[in-house]
Amino acid sequence: MKKPIFTGSSVAIITPMHEDGSVNYGELKNLLEYQIASGTDSVTICGTTGESPALTDEEHREAIEFTVKTVAGRVPVIAGTGSNDTAYALALSQHACEAGVDGLLLVTPYYNKTTQRGLVRHYEYIADRVSKPMIVYNVPGRTGVCCAAETYHELSKHPMINGVKEASGNFTLVAHTAALCGDEFNIWSGNDDQTVPILSLGGKGVISVFANVMPREMHELTAAYFSGNTKKAAELQLKYFDLMDTLFVEVNPIPVKTAMNLLGYAAGPLRMPLCEMAPANVEKLKASLQNAGLTLK
Repeated sequence: MKKPIFTGSSVAIITPMHEDGSVNYGELKNLLEYQIASGTDSVTICGTTGESPALTDEEHREAIEFTVKTVAGRVPVIAGTGSNDTAYALALSQHACEAGVDGLLLVTPYYNKTTQRGLVRHYEYIADRVSKPMIVYNVPGRTGVCCAAETYHELSKHPMINGVKEASGNFTLVAHTAALCGDEFNIWSGNDDQTVPILSLGGKGVISVFANVMPREMHELTAAYFSGNTKKAAELQLKYFDLMDTLFVEVNPIPVKTAMNLLGYAAGPLRMPLCEMAPANVEKLKASLQNAGLTLK
């Protein structure tokens, strides 16, 4: 049995920025402290929600180092270190390990893509050369690549490959993976609105966009499920479904970063090619935030 890197809710934290576009480390510290005070079970830094594709190499490494130092072991820190270049993904991963993270999150290779055999070679190559456990990130809507259950089964045999963040939306794939891999491969939801269904198939939690906005509520949802109160978990899933859905009315992380600004946090601007939300969607987001009980600033 592989011990999961975390159970519960890991916030896929945004990267706040100053108006000039530079990383706002002061606000990142504030957000990290807010997350920990709100019961978040883990922090994932430099994921898609953190605008990692638009961070420079230096910023990527600095953000990981800063997060590890700030969190100081209070909850596990997971670093997004994936790339479509295996050698670069390895370099980022090795740096993150040296910085002191608890785990690595590596998206499947995108654009150049690869075969299922190539996926196995990519992940095993990196796993053979790092000192911290890895999570595969399967998000075919962004990458054009989808892992097969048989591929997960092969990867589950490697001691450093801890599991997968599943954002395919394919429950048959999740069930097939759980059946093939059992306790040797942990599964986390990569879609907030599918958290409880994936927990019901043996999932260990969620890597969450929604948790930026409502960290305590996402923690409570997963905690309720794990305590056996599946009814409460389902109620929370449905109660916040509208906001979870609205946070994807435009491509992530445009809505969540907009939401954080609306709530009074210094999230700052997005980096191009991401841009501000359409006015109609901003109004929809405002209504959804207020309906969830949040106060706009």
